[in-house]
Amino acid sequence: MSDDGGVARRYGDVTVEIGADFVAEVEIHRPPNNFFDAALIRSLADAYEALDAAGACRAIVLCAEGRHFCAGADFNAESSAEAVPEEGAAGLYREAVRLFRTGLPVVAAVHGAAVGGGLGLACSADFRVAARESRFSANFARLGFHHGFGLTITLPAIVGNQHALEMLYTGRRVPGEEAAVIGLCDRLVPLADVRAAARDLAGEIAASAPLAVRSIRRTMRSHLADEVAAATDREDAEQVRLRPTADFAEGIRASFERRAPRFAGR
Repeated sequence: MSDDGGVARRYGDVTVEIGADFVAEVEIHRPPNNFFDAALIRSLADAYEALDAAGACRAIVLCAEGRHFCAGADFNAESSAEAVPEEGAAGLYREAVRLFRTGLPVVAAVHGAAVGGGLGLACSADFRVAARESRFSANFARLGFHHGFGLTITLPAIVGNQHALEMLYTGRRVPGEEAAVIGLCDRLVPLADVRAAARDLAGEIAASAPLAVRSIRRTMRSHLADEVAAATDREDAEQVRLRPTADFAEGIRASFERRAPRFAGR
């Protein structure tokens, strides 16, 4: 336990540090790629809820140690079954919905890649700060798979329906500069300054009246949790349906072998 309102500083692979400016840094420690699973998302949700309840901070910076913000699920040959279990990702998505139910504004510091579910995690935040070197990808279709993590709801709201469709259909990488143009990135800064710039934005939010910010956020975002919960039910069902297909097996194999997939439509 810490002395900042009784908030524990570590939740699994997630640490919490609260500054004098009422900004909390919630940092993921799974370098270099920060692959996620249900345990990691649960730890993030636990940290958010503890900060929310303690009242010791007014805004959160979501950041990560290592090369990438979050490279999504780990689809290497040894762990793909754990990344996408046969019974589906309903448990993981229940934890993800908790991120949307907490009351504190979140600024994601996206250095490196936010891929797949990592993009979903970045899109759970209120704002994203990135660099030209950052890249965003909804790569699900390139794996023969359906998107998840509530991107059905969050991505169109952020970039518009057409940009969202293009990202989801093609799975292409969107570099930081383009992300800023389409609204996926709210502030574009040099790579070395991503976390500091995210903290500056969170500090600007924290300098506003906290009751007013919470009230405004409830008005603007309180619907998201229920919408994401409903969307992830659909996303999970489609992921379970597509998991046994030959195309999914080929997509995972091609990703592991670092080559273009050869899909057969079956």
